[in-house]
Amino acid sequence: MAKSSKAKKAGSSTIARNKKASHDYYFEEKFEAGVMLEGWEVKSLREGKINLVDSYVQMRNGEAWLHGAHISPLLSASTHIDPNPTRVRKLLLHRRELSKIHSGIAKDGLTCVALALYWKGPHVKCEIALAKGKKQHDKRATEKERDWNREKQRTVRHDQR
Repeated sequence: MAKSSKAKKAGSSTIARNKKASHDYYFEEKFEAGVMLEGWEVKSLREGKINLVDSYVQMRNGEAWLHGAHISPLLSASTHIDPNPTRVRKLLLHRRELSKIHSGIAKDGLTCVALALYWKGPHVKCEIALAKGKKQHDKRATEKERDWNREKQRTVRHDQR
């Protein structure tokens, strides 16, 4: 039984994914950032109460801030504070990474989006990416390619029987 619980812990490090981002953007470069959280937010993350859809990163005063991430507070988590589920959270990055992100946003016209939240040891990390928006015909082509790959897998499985 110990092996199965260890396997579950190793595979369950991802808290949430932003699946819509891969549909809407091409990713140029990915970064791993730490996230400054409050205690009630960590408890909610352990329960999986987060939504990353429409979340993005904004640069202000040389710092990166995560906007649009919705962490739903637990009813029993805190009674003495008023939790704000959509508050802006600071991202912790190295200075070199911050300058890459800032120059990508300012010069190249890219946007920075949050892709995933996951546990790395006792810390919560956020995978962010510099991204370029897809056009409508690009989205259709991606969807068509995904359907074709799915159909190929079905025929290969069927032929192996």
